[in-house]
Amino acid sequence: MAKKGNRIQVILECTEHKTSGLPGTSRYITTKNKKNTTERIELKKFNPIMKKMTVHKEIK
Repeated sequence: MAKKGNRIQVILECTEHKTSGLPGTSRYITTKNKKNTTERIELKKFNPIMKKMTVHKEIK
């Protein structure tokens, strides 16, 4: 049986891609500890459509 923990799955979406007008979306799935990190996370990830590193923010 799986453990019940504080880690939850979150979806990260590119912030620069929305304003660029290019088709498609850049999204990543990761996990975070909801007790240690209560606010939404921001990570720099590679956007394959724009071909550069961009800031990805957690979406609900």
